Amino acid sequence: MRTAKFERNTKETKIKVEVNLDGTGQYKIDTGIGFLNHMIEQLSHHSLIDISLEVQGDLHIDFHHTTEDCAIAIGEAIKQALGDKKGITRYGHAYIPMDETLTRVAIDLSGRIYPVWKCEFNRDKIGEMDTELFREWFFAFAAAVGCNLHVENLYGINNHHIIESCFKGLARSLRQAVEIDERKKDAIASTKGVL
Repeated sequence: MRTAKFERNTKETKIKVEVNLDGTGQYKIDTGIGFLNHMIEQLSHHSLIDISLEVQGDLHIDFHHTTEDCAIAIGEAIKQALGDKKGITRYGHAYIPMDETLTRVAIDLSGRIYPVWKCEFNRDKIGEMDTELFREWFFAFAAAVGCNLHVENLYGINNHHIIESCFKGLARSLRQAVEIDERKKDAIASTKGVL
């Protein structure tokens, strides 16, 4: 089983996370932010990666540190669980429709960090969460995992649908990318021989 535990403790947040890449999408999420909990639950459920996440953050200031740091912690745990990445498919992509919304997500677990974010919102908040923080979450996640991550909302009106389709798109892309390719399970998916 490809599993990892990671802790991140700063003056701003205290985080414990456990992941199982070969799970069934079981989750226990407590960030202190209702909408963020909901999005990370979607990530776990649709990627089939089991995620247990406990966060104590400085929410009395704002949601920024908690949002960014939990993305870093989840990303670090996934990176650890991937190990040398032997046998993984490496690439994944998804088109996620959600009512009037369509979002495209593509990922390459290359070890190179390159996030692309093309999403716009017409509201400042979803629930109590600032919409500008979602870009920070995806950038922090890409940096921690070490991946190319392209997220583009092709069209949509409802802000909840737009961001949820982004998380579900990441989930389905990640599910493909971390999957073991049975035809190449003892090889690295690169002509360089390393990822």
